[in-house]
Amino acid sequence: MEYVIGVDLGTSGTKTVLFSTDGQPIASKTIEYPLYQPQNGWAEQAPEDWWHAACGSMKEVISKSGINPKDIKGIGISGQMHGLVMLDKAGNVLRRSIIWCDQRTAAECDEITNKVGASRLIELTANPALTGFTASKILWVRNNEPEIYEKCAHILLPKDYVRYMLTGEFATEVSDASGMQLLDVPNRCWSDEVLSKLGIDKSLLAKVYESPEITGKVTAQAAELCGVPAGTPVVGGAGDNAAAAVGTGTVQDGIAFTTLGTSGVVFAHTDKLSIDPKGRVHTFCCAVPGAWHVMGVTQAAGLSLKWFRDNFCDAEMAAAKGMKKDPYYLMDKQAENIPIGAERLLYLPYLMGERTPHLDPNCRGAFIGLSAMHTRQHMLRAVMEGVVYSQRDSVEVLRGMGVKINDMLACGGGGTSPLWRQMLADVYGCPVKTVVSKEGPALGVAILASVGTGIYKSVQEACKEVIKTNPAQNPIAANSAEYEKFYKMYTELYPALKESYAKLAKI
Repeated sequence: MEYVIGVDLGTSGTKTVLFSTDGQPIASKTIEYPLYQPQNGWAEQAPEDWWHAACGSMKEVISKSGINPKDIKGIGISGQMHGLVMLDKAGNVLRRSIIWCDQRTAAECDEITNKVGASRLIELTANPALTGFTASKILWVRNNEPEIYEKCAHILLPKDYVRYMLTGEFATEVSDASGMQLLDVPNRCWSDEVLSKLGIDKSLLAKVYESPEITGKVTAQAAELCGVPAGTPVVGGAGDNAAAAVGTGTVQDGIAFTTLGTSGVVFAHTDKLSIDPKGRVHTFCCAVPGAWHVMGVTQAAGLSLKWFRDNFCDAEMAAAKGMKKDPYYLMDKQAENIPIGAERLLYLPYLMGERTPHLDPNCRGAFIGLSAMHTRQHMLRAVMEGVVYSQRDSVEVLRGMGVKINDMLACGGGGTSPLWRQMLADVYGCPVKTVVSKEGPALGVAILASVGTGIYKSVQEACKEVIKTNPAQNPIAANSAEYEKFYKMYTELYPALKESYAKLAKI
């Protein structure tokens, strides 16, 4: 039997899964690592942690499975997008990576907009200047840490650093590169105009591939560390959401998915380039060659629930450990006992600022309507509902752009929750289903590895063979009507607080 490996480099940890070529998981391993927040709104990670996690998890899945490593035909890597990795001439890391949810670069976003022009920037990169994107992070280092910038010889994204350590190649692919704000998204290549106007040397950037293309092969040195044979092909892979799209079969028009991971995403495939002139949603090249995707992003979806768990749910975590259950399972059961609307308690999930639809790095989380009658369980329910309302915001923008959504899939850690899926169905007003496989991005990049190594002829063909779905959860009309009242109230809160958020940020 032949196998492929999918490595999913996330924010909380790296998950590696060994698959048979028909998409069946054989063994998996997750290794976690820390997130550093040296200042309010900052977020950093150590690239070396990603590499150690990727190595350790690959070695573990091969050991656990008992397979002959020579039967591994290829590796695909998925990664958290937008993170800035800077290396010197010798390939050494110069500083911790400034990752996707960092919000320090508002001034640099203004600089980008002024130098390129707001409308021209959207024409070229399909997105406005955003604090989460990589280009503003590059300028921040140049403006604030010039001694580090001067030493920089290579700029990579998180998954592409792992690729470099595996293969020795400086390479990226179109889906992840789209989130750097340096790629000409319509033409799927680096934008010489943007790079020139921002004064960024093109030689710092990696070679751009399509997602299923082979970008390099595992070196002898890396093979000793990770247990994968030297010479094993490594394909382009994809940014986390583009990888999840492949892993859910979202590879043709009319199909969309909602991810409830650390961040939240509503993602729709499109064979034709579609750009929101207001920049509220992101248009990127997708992992299917010659196609694109449009997505709205909530910065703190699952992160909101994790924050609540870590700070207020010690009892649930202790009970879950004794019961050998996931704490989130117990939290779901508690939230189910609270009525829709959490007795008029609303939560705004802006812990890390927000992208869709507000594009505001200054906004922050809030509970609105908190009363002495509310319990911890009410707050828990409100957090889950607030995240769903934020996803509905993205759906509304996509619908307004004319993007068709006939099928909605749910994925990410939150997508495993029946309660959260029912909330999505009720609030969206459409059926929501899941794929049989729970591996998401890891499966997606494993499929890309299968395509790149010739096991399948195309991404669409591979998905047709590999991806299976479960029965849908349909919206409940009475629930939808009740949620609609609270969603309308939710949409009125940010405009009312916007000025206060800006003032708070200046204190």
